[in-house]
Amino acid sequence: MQPARAYIGIGSNLDDPISQVRRALEALNGILASCCVARSPLYRTSPLGGPPNQPDYINAVAALDTGLTPSQLLVVLQSLELAQGRIRKRALGTANPRSGCVVIRSTDQR
Repeated sequence: MQPARAYIGIGSNLDDPISQVRRALEALNGILASCCVARSPLYRTSPLGGPPNQPDYINAVAALDTGLTPSQLLVVLQSLELAQGRIRKRALGTANPRSGCVVIRSTDQR
């Protein structure tokens, strides 16, 4: 597969979210056939929906050049979430580290 650039969104609002997001960003460096080439600063956002009175989220985005397919990358990202204690209970609400692939495009821009 041609290398592609994936933009990975990461966020957490539980269990020391700043540390959670930093650990998730570092974990991206260990993904096979991939290289984290850029990352945003951490930023805070208010939760939308979900239970009342939940804490703010800490978020970041990383650019990852990868030789993995989108399906392979999703499996790896979900395993990283589980390794950091992510428990999928409901669609909306408080969260341990979450990651999501925002967009994937080819790095060959001829």
